[in-house]
Amino acid sequence: MAFTLTLQSISPVTHDTYRLVFDRPEGFEFEPGQATHWALDRDGWRDEDRPFTMTSQPEDTDRVEFVIKSYPSHGGVTEQIPDMTPGDRILAEEPAGAITDKGAGTFIAGGAGITPFIPILRRRARKGALDGCKLIFSNKTERDIILRDEWEGMEGLSCVFCVTEQPDSDLVTRKIDAALLNDAISDKTAPVYICGPRPMVNDIREALISTGVPEDSIVTEKGW
Repeated sequence: MAFTLTLQSISPVTHDTYRLVFDRPEGFEFEPGQATHWALDRDGWRDEDRPFTMTSQPEDTDRVEFVIKSYPSHGGVTEQIPDMTPGDRILAEEPAGAITDKGAGTFIAGGAGITPFIPILRRRARKGALDGCKLIFSNKTERDIILRDEWEGMEGLSCVFCVTEQPDSDLVTRKIDAALLNDAISDKTAPVYICGPRPMVNDIREALISTGVPEDSIVTEKGW
C-alpha cells in the first residue's frame, strides 16, 4: 500500500543533514527503528525510492519525522533533500524491517547509521529507561555528528564519540576497534546494536566477537 505524505517543515541538523517533518496519513503505522521506502512525488523521481527510518514516535499521530543525510555525489533522492520545501509530497510504502529494541545495551553507529537509534533511544529517554545504555558513534569530524547535543543531554545515556578525520579533536580520534569496544562494553551479555556502512558493520561484528560478545547478542538490520 502506498501513502502520500506532505512536507510540513525542513530544517538543518548538521551541515549536510536535515530534519523533515511530514503530515501522517491514516494507516501509516510503525514501531521505533522501522523504515519505509519512499520516493519524491514529482516527474522523473517516482521510481527512485530509497529506505529511510522514521525518527518520530508511533504515538506522534500528527506527524512523521525523518533525519536524512544528503549525498550530492550519489545523484539520487538524498541529493534533492536540501531543495525540498513545505508542500512537497513523497510516496511511501508500508513501514517494515530495520532494527528493534531488544533491551538496554550498546548502540554502535557510523554516520547516518544513527537514524534507527534515534527513535529507540528517544523512547527510552521518555520512559527514563536509559540506564545501561551506551552510544558509540563514529563520524569523520565533529561537525558531522548528528544530534550530538541531544545525545549528551539524555540522562542515563553514556556517549563515546569517535572522529576519524580530525586528529586535533578532543574526542576519540580513531576508528572503532576491538580495543575500544573491549574497554567500552562492560556487560558482554547485553545486546549490542550496530548500524552503518556494511564494511563497518562486518568489521565491528568481528571485533565484538573477538572481545567475547556472543554472536547472538549482536543486533543488526535484517540480512546484515
